[in-house]
Amino acid sequence: MSTGIERGTVYLVGAGPGDADLVTKRARDLVAAADILLVDKLGTQSLVPLARADAELVDVGKVAGNHALPQDEINALLVDAARANRIVVRLKGGDPYLFGRGGEEALACRAAGIPFEVVPAVTSAFSGAAAAGIPVTHRDIARHVTVVTASAGRDGTGDPDYGWLAQSDGTIVLLMGLRRIAHIAEQLIAHGMSQSMPVAVFSRATTSEQRTVTGSLAAIGSLVARAQLPSPAIIVVGEVVALRDNLDWFEQRPLFGMRIGVTRARAQASTLVERLERLGAQVVETPLIRTEPLPPTDIDLAIDQLPGLGTLAFTSRNGVDLFFARLFERGFDARALRDCRIAVVGTASADALRPWGLTADVIPPLGARTSLGLLDALAELPIFGTRCVLVRAETGDERLPEGLERLGVTTVLATAYRTIVEEPDAATVAALMGCDVITLTSESTARRAAALLPDVGERPPVITIGPTTTTAAHWAGFTVLEQAADASIEAIVDAVVARAEANRGRLRWNVFADGAPAPA
Repeated sequence: MSTGIERGTVYLVGAGPGDADLVTKRARDLVAAADILLVDKLGTQSLVPLARADAELVDVGKVAGNHALPQDEINALLVDAARANRIVVRLKGGDPYLFGRGGEEALACRAAGIPFEVVPAVTSAFSGAAAAGIPVTHRDIARHVTVVTASAGRDGTGDPDYGWLAQSDGTIVLLMGLRRIAHIAEQLIAHGMSQSMPVAVFSRATTSEQRTVTGSLAAIGSLVARAQLPSPAIIVVGEVVALRDNLDWFEQRPLFGMRIGVTRARAQASTLVERLERLGAQVVETPLIRTEPLPPTDIDLAIDQLPGLGTLAFTSRNGVDLFFARLFERGFDARALRDCRIAVVGTASADALRPWGLTADVIPPLGARTSLGLLDALAELPIFGTRCVLVRAETGDERLPEGLERLGVTTVLATAYRTIVEEPDAATVAALMGCDVITLTSESTARRAAALLPDVGERPPVITIGPTTTTAAHWAGFTVLEQAADASIEAIVDAVVARAEANRGRLRWNVFADGAPAPA
């Protein structure tokens, strides 16, 4: 099937405003297929990880006042790579044709006889304003909008037509003007615009690091200087800015402005990360462990013992996934389990059964979803004299199999995987240390976090997923703010939100991502 992606073609791809969810499918597909990517610094971070491991990444810079490569050299690279019959992606923040110099790059391709495609994007000029609670048009306030670049021309001079802009009765959106905000305000006032005209300046729009400063045209320069907003930033001038007081939704999300560390294995972290980010958090994803499947020898022996088996027990969703993948790989299906009950330690393991068309027969009650809780739940059943296969990690809580043996159950351990500690670099550890709170989702992550963050007094507090993790965190010297009501992603997210709402204004997480207090 054709993907519509051709070698020897240059793709000018817009990466959107910053929020990974606002990126087009076409952009994602092209980044994943590219042989070479020429990447801007700003606004492309969410897409670069989608690139192939063997793809060539060329940093062409493009940050305010500092371009790694001149535009002519970028054009030449695009042409040369296409002539080498490669899939060439030029990844640009925002939309490639809105002050992105995409037109110049397209003309260079056309002049060289190179086919090209432009992939438009959601522009930050409008989506950023929406995230700041500002509609750029409103039937009763502003019936047109003007988008201009505020950056100087090629020779370092040059301004927009401030005389024309100052007479506008619509909304003005200025891009690339953060460093010139005081000059812009002075010029608009000098050309007749009211000093009291509302202005908003917002940086890193649509991301969890978004920061917004509002004020009058006369005051905005000093307000922005005091706030020390980082690039990139967008300036909106017009009466619609006053609507932000009623329409701000993005920055009102329950976890907005909070930096939260996620330490679970990357393969399992995506749902938790997505949930936290949707609620406004800046997530520092730092996998401290990963799971590695073991040869299926034990699982094969367990499968051979299914006829007449009393209980098939799982202590994690990893075990569920590996066991049933092997079961079906060997040509069996759910009918092979007709003689036994299925027991799981918690909701995550129970949820992992559903894709295989199964439900758990035994699950400990809420608040007791641990290995010992599973033992207690099984102890209430007529299991004396039966057999149990326990699918688990290479190392696990030995009290469960020992307890089953004491109950008269012949227990066979099926070791499905091992836990490997990750070795994050110093910058990643520093980012984790700078979090407002860290989520711990297993005993292993608690131990590993303690080893990486030895200074007990400076560690961020933690929120844990269950009693076993809580105990490990306490032993490691962490301050446990909250334990999730259940060993599930939903429960740990609920615990983070509840703690945030109860402590907003008192925890150190009531700051912006760069540590600056929220402006009034």
